[in-house]
Amino acid sequence: MSNDENTSKNNDQEEYNEIKGKTKLRRHDSLDIESTNVRGHHGHGFKEMSWAVVLSLAFQSLGVIYGDIGTSPLYVYASTFPKEIKDSKDILGVLSLIYYTITLLPLIKYVFIVLRANDNGKGGTFALYSLLCRNAKVGLLPSTQIEDQQVSNYQLKLPSNQLGVSLKLKKFLENSIVSKYILLIVTMLSTSLVIGDGVLTPSISVLSAVGGLKAASKSVFTEGRVVWISVAILILLFSVQRFGTDKVGYTFAPIVSVWFVMNAGIGLYNFIKYDPTVIKAVNPWHIIQYFMRNGKEAWISLGGVVLCVTGTEALFADVGHFSVKSIQISMSVVVYPALMLTYSGQASYLRLHQDEVTNAFYNSIPGPLYWPMFVIAVLSAIIASQAMISGTFSIIQQSLALGCFPRVSVVHTSDKFEGQVYIPEVNYIIMTASVIVTLAFRTTEKIGNAYGIAVVFAEAITSSFMILVMLVIWKTNVVIVIVYVCCIMSVEMIYLTSVLYKFPHGGYFPIAFACLLLAIMFIWNYVYRKKYYYEVENKVSPETLREITSQRNFCRIPGLAIFYSELVHGIPPIFEHYAANVPALQSVVVFASIKSLPVSTVPPEERFLFRRVNPRELYIFRCVVRYGYTDARNDDEPFERLLVERLKEFMRDDFWIHASSKQIEQRQGDVVEFIENEPEHEYIHNGENEEETMKSQEAELESEIEVVERASRVGIVHMMGESEVISGKGAGFGKRIVIDLAYNFIKRNLRQTDKALDIPRKRLLKVGMTYEL
Repeated sequence: MSNDENTSKNNDQEEYNEIKGKTKLRRHDSLDIESTNVRGHHGHGFKEMSWAVVLSLAFQSLGVIYGDIGTSPLYVYASTFPKEIKDSKDILGVLSLIYYTITLLPLIKYVFIVLRANDNGKGGTFALYSLLCRNAKVGLLPSTQIEDQQVSNYQLKLPSNQLGVSLKLKKFLENSIVSKYILLIVTMLSTSLVIGDGVLTPSISVLSAVGGLKAASKSVFTEGRVVWISVAILILLFSVQRFGTDKVGYTFAPIVSVWFVMNAGIGLYNFIKYDPTVIKAVNPWHIIQYFMRNGKEAWISLGGVVLCVTGTEALFADVGHFSVKSIQISMSVVVYPALMLTYSGQASYLRLHQDEVTNAFYNSIPGPLYWPMFVIAVLSAIIASQAMISGTFSIIQQSLALGCFPRVSVVHTSDKFEGQVYIPEVNYIIMTASVIVTLAFRTTEKIGNAYGIAVVFAEAITSSFMILVMLVIWKTNVVIVIVYVCCIMSVEMIYLTSVLYKFPHGGYFPIAFACLLLAIMFIWNYVYRKKYYYEVENKVSPETLREITSQRNFCRIPGLAIFYSELVHGIPPIFEHYAANVPALQSVVVFASIKSLPVSTVPPEERFLFRRVNPRELYIFRCVVRYGYTDARNDDEPFERLLVERLKEFMRDDFWIHASSKQIEQRQGDVVEFIENEPEHEYIHNGENEEETMKSQEAELESEIEVVERASRVGIVHMMGESEVISGKGAGFGKRIVIDLAYNFIKRNLRQTDKALDIPRKRLLKVGMTYEL
């Protein structure tokens, strides 16, 4: 045998092995071709930005994420001293607490530590949870595939060093089903608390800002009138949410900048005019003296002090709209100094006017600036509320994508800014709750009791997740983690014990509200997973599919059918139910599963995964459409057209891989031996055969593509399984309550799947089936 023939044989063997390698995953019923032929690659996180862009984002962030923490000076001192200031030295103790609380929590913890734990630029509790799910097998989502890890944004850039503690903790989390449930439940709880913030932030911000009217004229603007004016502003605020955050928030963004500048200027003026000696509060010894003088009352007052860090979760949740560097600059250069001056100025004023603590902010404003500051305060309170409301919408969108929230309509309000969403049902629920809270509590002091619990609980949960991220993902030295716990988390725990003391005085509201939401989310997720496992256990086997399609009374009709299912492995059982009642099927069928991955976004070229179901002449395909938890559907690119185009691309790839596999297998068997007998003549003859074979294969491929194009031209029908879920025979009492009563009640009062997915109703066919779980 010649060298050329040996080379040809070796090349054939290599090509054969390569094809076998590509098709190896099929034995695991995976959708692998599309994921191994990806065009393009998306890196991690933000691309390098110029300083001009960073500074521009830093300025924009002032008006979007700092409204809440920026308006906290309206009510902190009033909430800390609800009755009176007994000793002027107490003001130094509280100011010292404010100094170190703002320095430790928003500045050091969030800006310089937590922001680093973003998920490809996205933040929030679900971002931390998704990081853990991808690095350790702690997720409970049932629709996991091998190909998920091949999404370019899925893999994390991890340190190469391996710590014994990290490996042990990771192994423990992966092997403990209890720890997996705890992580999921704590994530849901944190989400519920942030949604509670979305109720309380508008109430306390608007009510405290409008409360400035009482300082102008107590006889005209009574408490009742201030409350009703606040309610009117709240209703107006929630009514304009449908126009989108970019139109509402960015319109007033410069106002927050003016708010910080004015507060800093007035604070500096008061600091110089009244009592510059309050600068002594930088000495933490005043904190110790404050507790020594007041004991239990000082500990209780921490519930008011902690309100100075409200809205810090927004720093992390909204990092996706900006960048880590831009937020670090805006916080360090503008927000932090402005807050320090504002609280110092108020403390200086209160040192000489202790009886005016209930309205310290407005009383400390110089006369000529009173009304301008009032207007700016109201507008800033509206912006602060807007930021928290839009953050609530984004968090619910993430929960919905990961199967942890009931179906609701998500409206994407901006083509310019990614992640700007509006959820009508949630908007009106939060509006109703905010109005009720304002009418029921009536004062910022009482709302502050409720607000503090929601704020500190959410921050403590974030710190708990950060410890896991440090150990499992970052592989941080244990000593550094211990320092973090002692210096930051211990402070949060002390604040948590204080705010829990106010549980009977309004603190029960966020806990009750969060528990209600947690119950709804957990019930929905529990049944969601049970339904999925039921479909996996009862999916249609290839043999059953052949039997169905080979029946005499079963016919194929022109057209393309998209059959929606949550199942990503196999054909759902509801198809067998459909075929038994309607013995007809379109000429091309695609079983589509809309799936969310635990990543913030999936690049468009990696979104669709296809597989052809055998026998090939049936023209039945499976498709998994993958989205990240912040991805939006692009209305400019209709889903139907995208699916058909990607299907044709897949068919081309699949056809040549299938043809090459058959050809190489045949050549491995007998072609080489045939060439040895007649080397020269048959080499030329074989080349001619290959050219003819190639032409016939191209014609065959175009014929297959034409089948799909003709079917899509005839019409696309959307089929959706509408399963009714009931508890199975022998189910326990608790299971019957959860499935038959709670889940079905939630399902009946929320949107149907077709409305949530915006499926055209005129071409929608629903197939009903009962699942006994």
